Parts: sequence; structure tokens; C-alpha cells
Amino acid sequence: MIRALTGFSTRRPWRVIAVWGVLGVFLALMGQALVFRVTHTDSAGFLPPEYDAAAALRVAREEFGAEPDSDAVTVLVARRDGKPLEDADTRRVEEAARELSATRVEMPWTEEQIRGLSEDYSQVPRVALVTTAPDGSFALLGARLRGNSTDPGMHSVYRVFHDRAQQEFGEAGLRTGFTGGLADVVDRADAEETTQTVVGLVMVGLIVLINAWVFRSVLAAFVPLVAVSVVGGAAAGTVVGAALLTGFELDPGTPSMIGTVLIGIGVDYFLFLLFRFREELRRRPEEHHRAVAADVSGRVGTAVTSAALTIVAAFATLGVASFGQFRVLGPSVAVSVLVMLVASLTLMPALLAVTGRKMFRPSRSSSKAERSGSAARTGELVARRPLLVLVASVALLGALAVGAAGVRMDFGTGGTPHDTPAAATAKEIAGALPPGVFDPTTVYVTADGGRTLDPAGLESLRRALTRVAGVGEVAAPVLGADRTAARLDAYLTVDSSSPRARDLVAGPVRRAVREATPAGTTAHVGGTAAVFADVATAVDRDLRTVFPVAAALIALILVVLLRSLAAPVVLMLSVGLCFAATFGASALVFQHLGGEPGVNFVLPLVLFLFVVALGTDYTILVSDRLREEMAAGGPVRGAVARAVRHTAPAVATAGAVLAASFGSLAVNADASTRQLGFATALGILLSSFVLSLLLVPAAAALLGRGMWWPVRGARGGKDEFRPAGGRDAEPLAPHDREGPPGARSFVDDPRRLDRT
Repeated sequence: MIRALTGFSTRRPWRVIAVWGVLGVFLALMGQALVFRVTHTDSAGFLPPEYDAAAALRVAREEFGAEPDSDAVTVLVARRDGKPLEDADTRRVEEAARELSATRVEMPWTEEQIRGLSEDYSQVPRVALVTTAPDGSFALLGARLRGNSTDPGMHSVYRVFHDRAQQEFGEAGLRTGFTGGLADVVDRADAEETTQTVVGLVMVGLIVLINAWVFRSVLAAFVPLVAVSVVGGAAAGTVVGAALLTGFELDPGTPSMIGTVLIGIGVDYFLFLLFRFREELRRRPEEHHRAVAADVSGRVGTAVTSAALTIVAAFATLGVASFGQFRVLGPSVAVSVLVMLVASLTLMPALLAVTGRKMFRPSRSSSKAERSGSAARTGELVARRPLLVLVASVALLGALAVGAAGVRMDFGTGGTPHDTPAAATAKEIAGALPPGVFDPTTVYVTADGGRTLDPAGLESLRRALTRVAGVGEVAAPVLGADRTAARLDAYLTVDSSSPRARDLVAGPVRRAVREATPAGTTAHVGGTAAVFADVATAVDRDLRTVFPVAAALIALILVVLLRSLAAPVVLMLSVGLCFAATFGASALVFQHLGGEPGVNFVLPLVLFLFVVALGTDYTILVSDRLREEMAAGGPVRGAVARAVRHTAPAVATAGAVLAASFGSLAVNADASTRQLGFATALGILLSSFVLSLLLVPAAAALLGRGMWWPVRGARGGKDEFRPAGGRDAEPLAPHDREGPPGARSFVDDPRRLDRT
């Protein structure tokens, strides 16, 4: 099947390239236009319905008209001279608020939106006076705008509202400030725009430079990146289309995660093809490049397919997660990787068939014999001192893993950068009002059997909440339209997104609600702190479920792929140790040394999947070459040295490219994104350089052909190396007999090992 697909692609390359070009551009445009129709930012909406915060959200929507896509903006209004507001000023504030609530905000259409496909967020906002500071220094308005807070179209609507409000109050001699909700999102996006552009350009430039340096070729530097960008657009469009058809709602971070993953993985797969293509062109200089491309694509395609399916299987296990953000991320990445796999078996072979030896011009590396270098020296070291290499690798990973001791999970949202206008306004408000005043913890009470509620009957619940340490004030109950439900807002004395607020709501607040809820009624606790508390519970449960399921599924795939029971054990132990090392190093950098509350709550699961799946990805490619070299005959250590020599350049280059792709996230202003970028980049570097090129080959050298038990490889010779002229000197593999005089390495003359 794989060879049939790659064979067709190399026989009809221009047709394949044309189809991918049209399909990729079309799906990319459609995905970009429709992505915001299938994403939402409400964490409570991703919780299973049986969780308390999710039940509170249902009551808020059904009984109090809460809108899931409603974005709150807090508007601060104060005198320009810094004096307290007078009665006349307060009347002007109320009049301006009424004027804003009666004026429609039209969304400006830009080149980013496509009429008929993109959402039109034009609307009449709801604006009302909320409170006045105790010292009268400012008044606060609450504004509600409906729409996806991550959509650039919604950002344009906010900017129009912002400018109109600023003008309205400015005419009355008042100054304004904006914070909370949509204001935070827009200010963060504006603050990061330049940084993200620069980082993106640096990442692309780094990938191009790495490829150019390795292959000494212009085409080899740019073609993989262009091809992967087209395929990445097609994959993102496919995910968005699938979400529209199935009614799936994506987390806003999913599309950007897909883009980062596919650029790294796609360039990796292309690099594996390029390295093997160049190697075979050297060996078969008289053969037509299309025949070589077909053969190489079939060989590498098998390993790439296995590696890709490992990633797909790992992320597909997230489908059993209870937390919606995980459940959405898993299938999305899995579908995207499948699209990239199809491209690896069709588009990439077609590009090799079209370019041939021109792919490596102006360099003549495709016609020159391979010279020994750092890759050959690494292979010699592993083969000569496998026990030392194995112990050193395990010691390094084990030392990093120690950092996981005392690790804590952080469920914060990352907040707003400290130098934005929204952050400055929030700081001014915090100087006069308690932290929880604009983000209360809300208790929803519903009457059983459709009976009506009596506000006086809820007074005992209100008193119980006021007695909880950490709750500053509890507002009087507000009844719904049909009086079957009531809402009580509890204002915490701590920041609602802090770990202290989460612990407070999960423990004392919910305990007080359970004990004081009137008979014949049901109560649910909602709000930011309640959502974080339930997310913590859901994530903890998912970690205990997904980890073993993913590990078992990957191990099963390895058994089928490698046709061995011993090799999968070695690989799984290796990638497990790599995960522990990466997680420990992340905790050390961010929590123990960086002073952050803990590591982001999604980090363990996402890191486990990426490090285990991608770490297995590289080790599969190395193991495939190890098996091939051992099957060629000769001593095992010579086979290990040859395998490392031929795979080290591809794995090292691919690892550097993928780490650069994920590392671009490490400069993000959002703390959680920064942690994900750093940890994933570190895990990939450890997987490629330590696991794939040192630990696994060293284990293979020590285990010998027992690595493939119960199916043993060819026995071309004994595993020991003999002195020069000995009967058991290693026979050279055909592709190792070539090379200029004086360029022979250990793999060309195994007898050198005995003289060390």
C-alpha cells in the first residue's frame, strides 16, 4: 500500500503537486475564515455536565439569560484633575452609559474577514453603572459585547467601542480606562503582535539556515518549509471543517498548536526523506533519480508511517478524557498528523521525483562519497563504550527528573502583561476595591419540583457564606424571572484566579453551601474559582486514565512494528525516563527557580504525549536502521556504529528544527504558553540527541541481536571485534565500501576498535 502510493506519486509527480497546491490553498483559506465559528473560550463549557461549575453555568444560561459568548469589559471613569467625582459627574457618567447602550457598533471589515463566511459582530452593547469607589475617585461601568474574544473581527468591534466611549466621556471632561475580559485579550494581542511576528520570522529563518547549512542547497532549504506550510494549511482547514460538520467546539489554542506541531513534524519527515535520498544518490550515481526517489520513499515511508501512527494513537487517547479541552485537542492533532502523513507519502516523494539531484545544488553532496565526521565519531563512541554511554545518558536524565519533586499544578490563566493599558487600569481599581469585586463566586439555587423561591428562605445560606473566612461580602439574593431560581454573588477577598481562591471555593465555600442549602432546593457554585477547582479535579482524573492507555497503545504499536518484545520495552523505558527528565527540568526552571506558583495544569499531559510520541518517533527511525544494519550481517557493534553514522545527521537536524518550532512559544507573554514551549523543545532535544543517538543505540550494542527477541536478526558475525586480519573481522555493508582514500572511519575498518 505504501509503496504503491509513493510509486504513483513519483510516476505522476506534477499531478500530485498540482492537487496538493489547489487543495492546500483552498482548505487554508476556508479554515482561516471559519475557525472562529468553531472555537470558544469558556473553560466551564469544557467541563463534563456532572461537575458543579458546569451545572451552575447551565442554570445561569437557562434562568438568568447568561450568554456563553458574552465578553465583559470594565470601564473606569474618573475626573482628569484627580479629584473625587461630584454628583454632576455621576449624572454625566449615567447619561453617557445610556447613550453607549443605545448606539450600534458596526464591525469594520478588513482583509482578514470574508463576507458571507466570517462572523459579523456588529451589535448594540449593554453598558451600565456598576459601582463607585469608596473614596469617590472613580466610577466603574460594566459593558457586555457578544462574540468570540479571539476573533480579530471582535477585536475591531471592541476598538470601535473603546474609541466611542473615550470620546463620549472625554466630551464631559472625564478620563477612561478599560480592563477585564475582552480588553485584556485585545491589549495582550497588541502587546505581543510585534514579538510574535519577529519570533515567527526568526523561527522560519532558523529552519531555513539549518537546512541550508546541512545540505548546502537553496532548494533543500526552502522546499520543505513551503511544502509543509501548504500541507499545514490543508490540515487546519480539515480540522475546522470536521468541527463544523460534527458540531465540535475547539479550544482557541488548538489551531496554533496544530500549526506548530505540523511545521515541526512535516519538516522532520521531509528531512528524513532528503537524507536517505542523498545517501542513495551517492550509492547509485548511474540510476535515474525518479527510480531512486520511488525506492527511498517506499523505504522511509514505512518508518514514517509507523512513527506518524504512533503520534496519532497517542493523541487519539485524549478522546477518553473527561475535560473537553483535552478531548478536543487529541483528535484535532491526530487528524492533522494523518494529513501530514498522506503528504509525506505523496507530495514529498513527488517533489523529490521532480527535483532529483537539483534538490542539492549548488552543493555536489549527492554525488560525493560521504565523509566521516561527528556522526561517525558518535557511532564509534557508542559502539566502543556502550555501557559508559548508557550509564551517562541515564544519569543525565535521572538528574533532571529529580526536579519533579514537590511539583504543583498551576490553573491560572496567565493574566495580562504588566505593561498594557488594561493592566494599568486593573492596578488602579485594585488600589480602591477588593480583588473579587468584579469576578464574584456565584451560588445558584433552584427549587425542586418547579416551586417558587422565597428570598427570606435563602437568608440562612447567605449568612453561612458570610461566615466563611476569605469571603468579604455576599449580595442579597436575586430571583429569576419565574422565581424558581436565585443567584447569590459572593465577593472573595483574594484574586478569583489565584490558587488560594480555588482552594477556598473547593473547600470551605462549597462545604458551607452544602450544609446551609434550604430543604427542597439544589445549589451549585459557579464562577472563575469554581471552574478552576473543577478543572483541577477533571485533569487529575484524566492524567490517571490517559497516561496508562496511551503508554499501552504505543507499546502495542511498537510490538507490531518492530516484531519484537524486547525492543519495545527498551524504547518505552527510554521515552518514559525522557518524559520524567523533561518534566523535572520544567518544574525546576519555572517553579523552584522561577518562583511561579507551579507548572501549568496541561503541561504533564501534553508533554507526556509529545515527548513519548515524538521521542518514539525518532527512536523508531533509528531502530529501523539498526535492524537493517544488523540484518546485513557482521558484528553487532559495527552495525550500531553504521546505523548511528547514517541516522545521526537526519535525527539531529530534525530534532533541532522541531525544537526551534516549539521553542518559539517560549517567548510568549502568556506564562502557560511559555512553559509549554520550553518544556516541549527541551523534551524533543533530549529525545533526538540523548535517546535516539546515544541511549537506544548503546542498549542495542549491549543487547545485541537479543534486542529483536523473539525474532532475531541475521548472524553475519560474532558481536566481538577481532584484531586486524582476524577471521571475524566485520564485513562491510555495500554502501560503506565507498569513500575517498584516507576518509575511512571506524565503520569502514572495525579493527580500529581493538587498538583503542
